[in-house]
Amino acid sequence: MSRPARRLAGGRPEDHAAPDPYAPPVPARELTAVSADGARLHVEVHGPVDDPAAPAVVLAHGWTCSTAFWAAQIRDLAADHRVVAYDQRGHGRSPAGRRYGTDVLADDLEAVLAATLGPGEKAVIAGHSMGGMTVMAAAGRPGFQEHAAAVLLCSTGSSRLVARSTVVPIRAGRPRTWLTRRVLGSRAPLGPVTPLARRILKYATMGPGSASHMVETCARIVHACPRRVRHAWSQVLDRLDLDDQVRQLTVPVAVVAGTADRLTPPGHARALAAALPNCLGLTELPGLGHMTPVEAPGLVTGKIRELVTGHVPGRLTGHVPGQATGHVPGQVTGRATGHVPGQVTGRATGHVPGQATGHVPGQVTGQATGHVPGQVTGRGSAHEQHDDAGIREGV
Repeated sequence: MSRPARRLAGGRPEDHAAPDPYAPPVPARELTAVSADGARLHVEVHGPVDDPAAPAVVLAHGWTCSTAFWAAQIRDLAADHRVVAYDQRGHGRSPAGRRYGTDVLADDLEAVLAATLGPGEKAVIAGHSMGGMTVMAAAGRPGFQEHAAAVLLCSTGSSRLVARSTVVPIRAGRPRTWLTRRVLGSRAPLGPVTPLARRILKYATMGPGSASHMVETCARIVHACPRRVRHAWSQVLDRLDLDDQVRQLTVPVAVVAGTADRLTPPGHARALAAALPNCLGLTELPGLGHMTPVEAPGLVTGKIRELVTGHVPGRLTGHVPGQATGHVPGQVTGRATGHVPGQVTGRATGHVPGQATGHVPGQVTGQATGHVPGQVTGRGSAHEQHDDAGIREGV
């Protein structure tokens, strides 16, 4: 009698299934970066580590997460990039240090860049949530300025995080801020990942349409964070004020946010897009929550590839699968020709899902230029609203 197929997270059968994109890939190299105060940081390098022609990408995860959060991006990008991912102190395999604060975040990022990149070598740096705040905190640092070619900020903000959070579903004001502070700063253990725990995490951090395997992935990562570390960093986020540092982030920056993000609602992303000296555009993803790299893995990976192609010297020009060269289904470089499935041709004029003009639900572009589905690019009026799709574009 044949053995039934073992089920993976989300109920998918293991036998004959494609590899789980959220399973953490095995790094090509592991090392330890030592920060300014002696804290030791676990660092992973993926992809062609010995190929100096492979462009570099550095990934900084958010609060209560780890390198595992970037699994989908690492798995895709490592085919033709050197991908550096590290555990923020106290998270994943990086021991908790004695200090917590935005200066410490900047110190740690500088240490990782120095340990993994050659002198003057440029990289695209992507930060999600607290990882984005890490990038902002480091904006004026010499080590960051030496190595940063361009930046992707996902689901993040620079100040007033607790006051603007909508995790507690009541009207804005002092009572909501008070309650939010206690919810996010709770010292209570999260315990095992139960159905109730998944529902709570999905409500607080993800969009209502998030697939069960995405919720499971995020729940396991978040629940693995020690409660002492979770509480300590929550206090830093409560006091966060990086508005001045945002104005020092002069490299090209792309911003991504979900419209259903309760932890860092899209108003944060709009404020960043308005304050950044060199913002390439704001992409708001209808119905997605805070965990955008997990909820929209292809779009986030595509944005990183675009930044590499446009801003890293010696960028790739071949035809590696998934690369932004106009030779991959669903992706076009230059002017759209109408021959790519799901791609917008010319200017978006219709609003019917599946319409034969390439108007994918939730996608609107100016001139289609190789931007992955769900992406809004180009320079336009600040936060221009494009019909029901809910995507706004701002510079």
